[in-house]
Amino acid sequence: MNTTRVIVKLTVVIGALAPLLCACSSKVPPAEALRPVRVAEVRYDNVADATRYFGSVQSQYEVEQAFRVAGKVAERKVDVGQSVHEGDVLAVLDDEDYRLSEEAAAQQLEAATARARQAESDWKRLQNLKSDGSVSESDNEHAESELRTSRAAATSEARKLDLARNQVKYTLLRASISGVVTSVRFEVGQVFAAGQPVVAIANEGKPEIVVDVPEDDLASFKTSRYGATLASASDDEFEVALRELSAQAAAQTRTYRARLMPTTPRPLPLGATATLLVKRAQVDSSEAVVPASALTQNAGRPAVWVVHRDGVAPNGTVELIQADVRGYKSDDVLISGLPAGTLVVTAGVQKMAPGLRVALPQTNEVADIR
Repeated sequence: MNTTRVIVKLTVVIGALAPLLCACSSKVPPAEALRPVRVAEVRYDNVADATRYFGSVQSQYEVEQAFRVAGKVAERKVDVGQSVHEGDVLAVLDDEDYRLSEEAAAQQLEAATARARQAESDWKRLQNLKSDGSVSESDNEHAESELRTSRAAATSEARKLDLARNQVKYTLLRASISGVVTSVRFEVGQVFAAGQPVVAIANEGKPEIVVDVPEDDLASFKTSRYGATLASASDDEFEVALRELSAQAAAQTRTYRARLMPTTPRPLPLGATATLLVKRAQVDSSEAVVPASALTQNAGRPAVWVVHRDGVAPNGTVELIQADVRGYKSDDVLISGLPAGTLVVTAGVQKMAPGLRVALPQTNEVADIR
């Protein structure tokens, strides 16, 4: 009897706990994970055409330095990349011959000065004798001519001495401007002619972007807006203005050299690789520019993945829609046929599938396609 009661009680307890045990062991299905995507909004107004030109950073002023006299280099004072100030010595020539010429010129001047003094003394003595008529007029004229000639010779020798002293000074090559040394074309022991460039100095304070413009783009290039980036900072775009455009094409490349300077002064490393963005306004607003990464195919025809928003929520569903391709431009594609405001997936199109739910970026992260 007691055994029966125990069995009945256990049955009641197990029956009461069964629903609770079932509830604890049941697994709740996880929420559907949304795939994050990068999108851009299609817009047809103010369509802009951007072309990239590759160039380099150069100084607006670059001066080549040269010796004003010929000779053999005895000493080199600078290296490429070194900063110099106006008047600093860059190189030294062997000045032995020029110092000998200076000494010879000084001795010639001393001799000419002595002759001029002797001629002056002779002329003064004749003037004293002229009053009593013991000196003829011809002797007087001869003395005056000798005096003028000797004085002129002394003056000429003095100028020659100045030239000889200048040539000694010219054996020191001094910087004509302050800046940075961009090239050195000599070594100790080399012999150079007068005027042959040996060092180039650039002014770092006025950097420019220098590019070569093809002949076909010249007309539109003049009326465009410009931006530039450096290879070392490709995300930092800054505005530049056209300062100079060559009036004559290069003989070999048939391109025109353009020099552009930053609208806001900023330091730029000389020689750095630069990319010039030339932005031209277009009147045809029937085409939109999308990144080439957004383009895929559907049944052999070009298509893009379009995101349909779920109301105001930052998510949506993707759909593959065909697009008309009008042309290609660098890393972009010209398309038409999509309504303005359409959100197009620009990254990860290979992982898309019809009806896939995706997470949209924040509003300020949606790029405009123009």
